[in-house]
Formats: sequence, structure tokens, C-alpha cells
Amino acid sequence: SSQQALKQARAAAEELEDLKAVAKGLEEENGELRQQARQLVRGPASSVPNQRLLAEGHGLRQRIQALSAEMADLEVSGVGGVHAAW
Repeated sequence: SSQQALKQARAAAEELEDLKAVAKGLEEENGELRQQARQLVRGPASSVPNQRLLAEGHGLRQRIQALSAEMADLEVSGVGGVHAAW
């Protein structure tokens, strides 16, 4: 039924908005970690914290890429247009 499809579309649009917020937060966190890593590389810190920060940054980049792909899939399925129709 069209009512059920509309409910599903709204739920998918809400999920897309949630994913966008999560992706933005991860991008901000990634930027902060990159800044910390740059400071550590310049400073007299040991290489252990540097490696940890670089690994965290890499993991965040992977999560951002996965969320971006998921958001793109949702947008391709037409969810983005439904949100604008409300």
C-alpha cells in the first residue's frame, strides 16, 4: 500500500539524517585526531601515541567511507526526495 511505502520512506529518510549526523561527527573527530597527530609528530613525543592516533584516524576514515556509501545507497533509492516532499 502507498501508506506503508510512505512510512518506510520516512523511516529511511530519518535513518539517512541520523547517518549524516554520525558522519559529520566522525569527520570532526577525524580532523581533531589529525591535528593531534600533526602536533605529536612535530613534538618530542614517543612514536607509540603517534601510531595509536594514526590507527584511530585510519579507522575513522574507514567508518566515514562506509557511512558515505550507505548514505549514497539510501539517496539512490529515492529517500532524499521523499524528505523534501514533507
